[in-house]
Amino acid sequence: MGRAFEYRKAAKLKRWGAMSRIFPKLGRVITMAAKEGGPDPEMNPKLRTAILNAKAQNMPKDNIEAAIKRAQGKDAADIKEIAYEAKGPYGTLMYIECATDNGTRTVANIRAVLVRNGGELLTSGSLDFMFTRKAVFEFDKDESIDLEELELELIDAGLEELEEDRVPQESGEDREIVRIYGEFTSFGELGKALEERGVEIKKASLQRIANVPLELSEEQMDEVSELIDKLEDDEDVQAVYTNLS
Repeated sequence: MGRAFEYRKAAKLKRWGAMSRIFPKLGRVITMAAKEGGPDPEMNPKLRTAILNAKAQNMPKDNIEAAIKRAQGKDAADIKEIAYEAKGPYGTLMYIECATDNGTRTVANIRAVLVRNGGELLTSGSLDFMFTRKAVFEFDKDESIDLEELELELIDAGLEELEEDRVPQESGEDREIVRIYGEFTSFGELGKALEERGVEIKKASLQRIANVPLELSEEQMDEVSELIDKLEDDEDVQAVYTNLS
């Protein structure tokens, strides 16, 4: 199975952290989840996942609590999730997921970035058959966990694939992780099954996986990467998924 190509390298995350850009993005998702399902993460799986992902990026506890409180305020912004579909250079296809309180502003900013970099917005639904939405979980590889046994135990919860990977770290050493894929409708059940087995989830998300991955040359990849970086720099953009292999 192909998986979403992520351009959020450790260096970029470090830059975002230094510029205080990543925390507002994470906070917006937390606020949105708390407003939708309540401020108690034990009773709100979506909020629990948002907090989990924020902690994985070292977001301070005070920031997380502030984001939850904002959802309960009388003047809380009406933040909505919107996904835009786009075409980039060399046949690249993109899903641009946003969390915004002003869709008009967001779509105008995204369109401007695309046009300046050889891309264009597509009609909603254009990429429905080009991507498949999957539930994806990551956790650190632990020798105490029998992965073959875990894989068998999680099949009933919706597991489709389990893979091991290495993630580059700022220290220069790779971190060994385990990544689990399942149908997007199994997100809640898979997360619960992992928690019940004592697995400390480091990241959980619903990702868009390309059905037919695209191969590009190194030079072409650099150009597309620059476009994706510019899209991700927008404060409303949460994630960009592509059909790159």
